[in-house]
Amino acid sequence: MITKNSPRSPVPKIRIEKRAGKSVTVIAGLHTYGPKRLEVIARELKSTLATGGTVKNGNIEIQGDKVEPIKAWFTKVIK
Repeated sequence: MITKNSPRSPVPKIRIEKRAGKSVTVIAGLHTYGPKRLEVIARELKSTLATGGTVKNGNIEIQGDKVEPIKAWFTKVIK
């Protein structure tokens, strides 16, 4: 899915946003993968983290403060 050794591989930028008093983890920087691939990544993250989420405007949005588990997931997948 994601290859580590390619210098052209996009780097995910993970941040927290507060919306209506709740946290949303936003993963940006992967828009070059295209919407279908982003949907696959989002589906895997939602399943792994047992939470909701969506893909909007080239970003993956995951419900809750999930920065560390998402970083761990990307580290595991990239290896």
